[in-house]
Amino acid sequence: MRIILVGFGTVGQGFVQLLRDQAAFLRQAHGLIANVVGVATRSRGVLYHPNGLDLDALLMAAQRGDLHTYPDSPGLIHDWTTEELIARSSAEVMIEATPSNLQTGQPATDYCLRALETHKHVILANKGVVALHYAQVKAAAAAVQKQVRFEATVMSGTPAVALAQQGLAGATITRARGILNGTTNYMLTLMETGATYQDALAEAQRLGYAEADPAADVEGWDAAGKALIIANTVLGGCLTMDDIAVEGITQLTPADIRDAQTVGECYRLIADVTPHGGSVRPVRLPLSDPLAAVKGATNAITYDTEPLGPVTLIGVGAGRLQTGFGLLADLLAIRAVS
Repeated sequence: MRIILVGFGTVGQGFVQLLRDQAAFLRQAHGLIANVVGVATRSRGVLYHPNGLDLDALLMAAQRGDLHTYPDSPGLIHDWTTEELIARSSAEVMIEATPSNLQTGQPATDYCLRALETHKHVILANKGVVALHYAQVKAAAAAVQKQVRFEATVMSGTPAVALAQQGLAGATITRARGILNGTTNYMLTLMETGATYQDALAEAQRLGYAEADPAADVEGWDAAGKALIIANTVLGGCLTMDDIAVEGITQLTPADIRDAQTVGECYRLIADVTPHGGSVRPVRLPLSDPLAAVKGATNAITYDTEPLGPVTLIGVGAGRLQTGFGLLADLLAIRAVS
């Protein structure tokens, strides 16, 4: 399968590393020979070779911060724009892994629509496209009989979407609630040991869980985007961000944490959605709730189903290789039916 990547930061590089390191296994177990023919970045260059790029050299160029340091060879093109790479490449699959824009979903949505127009399957790590424009992109894919997949957008490589769409295909899912942001869960876990909000944030930033500007995490917007994805793709809703009431953890104090602990409860930032609306807010959970036991940067989601009842999935929610694995899982799913 010939692949182009739009966006080649941590997630894209993790995916390429998996392709390189597991090439023999993927070929033997799944019949997959993945050939990365193109990569586009916003500021570090664009590369395309119809016969494929050398993955070791590609990763080294990315580490140097400039794709133009990739070794020149006959047939290598390095002066295309992102739009030209999408439109003119021979790829069968485009992976969109640029930073998520939860206000407009652009320019990633336009990239996806252009890829579908040129008969490419689309795999997304970009939350903005799925949260804001899923119906449009899904319709465009159906029109050309191509797939749009987005496992990596919700819980990294933990198969939250696949569980709902395949594993629970015979059930009716009426509600989803979960811990969908690892940064805030790590911070709340630290606060349970007596750390202040500021101390917990500083430690999360030191470990790389939180960005220098942590607003998307601590104010709840990252979790809200993921909740919107679940509501619209799994629960069959037609929601917008205005239908999600969002409150972060910035106002929680050590006294709040202690008050919960004295009655056998704990705080978690919980995303809770139905097809008709939802919320993201700090919730006091009894310790008997499966989500209360989820600590550190781990994520979890509980689907309320008929006739099974609640089904909870717990797993990693972030990371270079972990999110790259979500992309790889989608590639294998496309390979299985192509």
